[in-house]
Amino acid sequence: MVIIATDSAADFEMEELKKMNVAYMPMSVYFGENHFLENISITKDEFFERLKTDPNFPKTSQPSPALFEKLFEEAKANHDEVVYLPLSTGLSGDYQTAMSVKNIVDYDGIYIIDTLTCTGGQRLLVEEAVRLRDEGKSGKEIAEAMEELKQRTEIYTAMDTLEYLYKNGRLSNVAYYIAQLGHIKPIMHCSAGSQGKAEIVSKHIGLNKAMKYIVERLSIDPPDPKYPIYVMYTQIKENAYKLAAKLKEAGYDILDEDLIPVGATVGAHIGANACAIAYVKK
Repeated sequence: MVIIATDSAADFEMEELKKMNVAYMPMSVYFGENHFLENISITKDEFFERLKTDPNFPKTSQPSPALFEKLFEEAKANHDEVVYLPLSTGLSGDYQTAMSVKNIVDYDGIYIIDTLTCTGGQRLLVEEAVRLRDEGKSGKEIAEAMEELKQRTEIYTAMDTLEYLYKNGRLSNVAYYIAQLGHIKPIMHCSAGSQGKAEIVSKHIGLNKAMKYIVERLSIDPPDPKYPIYVMYTQIKENAYKLAAKLKEAGYDILDEDLIPVGATVGAHIGANACAIAYVKK
């Protein structure tokens, strides 16, 4: 048997993971000394509500090594294979931790992929891995397919605020205050081309202009119609509806189920009111 596994940065709901038979590695979320497991002891909505009211800035950390050890040891004992699809190494140490545990377990049937993506991009990879598993592909075959697919996975995010990047130490005081004064809405891009790091690639006055930029990117790097275009949002679904409407006007088929709420792992860095797309380019 091939076990597909991912972490909570992929932003699946628990019932979705259960339906797809995907193993789940929750990230930890900390508000001061209060510790939560993403999607287990704190929901997406609860996280963003706490983000508004808690005086402590949230911190996130990768899944416990003990979770990897349990999954990998059980797979080894049962002669199963594991394909693990974690958050990008450009954003987290999750991949390195999983690799360290794999080396300790010493089992060749474990395949750990540096996805070079997050949230909806991760979701696209996991869903394709599940499809291949259900077709009867081996762990090695699925891993090889993921290595190819991740090279074509793109994420563009329109952020409402730079506050959380600033608080995370990823933005200077000057850049933050200039953006605040000018009502600047930055666009973050994450892809294999950026080594899975989130980079600011454009800045716009107002969220509508930022959304327009995102839609225009699809004409430059057209999507592969074999895969959905996911529209993600942090807490405020209205922004996802607006971005989806602009995409539909441009001729892209966006279904209601393609609107994906983003959780704590990514939300702690981009804050509320952000919207984004994830897609596979041709």
